[in-house]
Amino acid sequence: MSLYYQEFGDKKAPLMVFLHGAGVSSWMWEKQIRYFSQYHCMTIDLPEQGGSKHTENFTIQYSAEKVNELIEKVANGKEIIVVGFSLGAQITIQMLSMNPRLIDYAFINSALVRPNLFLRKMIGPLNKLTYTLVKNKSFSKLQAKTLYIDEEYLETYYKESTQMKPDTLNRILEENLSFKIPVDFSKSNAKILVTVGEKEKAVMKKSAIDIVSHNSNCTGIIIPNVGHGISFFNPDFFNQMIEKWIQEGNLPLDVVTVK
Repeated sequence: MSLYYQEFGDKKAPLMVFLHGAGVSSWMWEKQIRYFSQYHCMTIDLPEQGGSKHTENFTIQYSAEKVNELIEKVANGKEIIVVGFSLGAQITIQMLSMNPRLIDYAFINSALVRPNLFLRKMIGPLNKLTYTLVKNKSFSKLQAKTLYIDEEYLETYYKESTQMKPDTLNRILEENLSFKIPVDFSKSNAKILVTVGEKEKAVMKKSAIDIVSHNSNCTGIIIPNVGHGISFFNPDFFNQMIEKWIQEGNLPLDVVTVK
């Protein structure tokens, strides 16, 4: 089956594509869709998640291939902007590597690119122990809090979490913890903005440095006072940052440049 997607805004304008993180789906971009109404916005549910739950098994490679095919068809020669968060950011990196000339602007928010093979081996056993907790609403609230998901979206987050199959979760986490920067990422012609939160784990900040160092078109920044999930934590800041970067090439004054 093909990926589930939705289109919004002005279909004559440049195409702005949003790729969600693990454990959520395209609903996470609701406030971005409202803000960027002057663009041709497109949200895509990744394989085995959200409205794409009946597709083939999830891998980052397969996801990137299918998203590239879809957006190339929909854009039909228009400028393409891709905004990816976490798992979606990893897929964005893979997309840029597979088709270096397709995307014009890429926004890579909180992408892990340093594999952790020890944690990867532990995913199966740990998920067997913790999977029953997913159906516990109190546990779900704690998980949502780490992503800055508030009461407005908590019920949606909880519902999707309880519907995800254990095997699907295993595949997503294994892919996430195995991902590294593809060799051909350096060939991408896109203008790329790499961001990470100041309060994120050290491995995420190191990943941002790695990404910037692998493509000369990258600009990297650390966003102050936030962890994993700036689009939820401060959507106004997030939206304006993307808009000003695309339209003017400007960045917020209070960020730290990744070197």
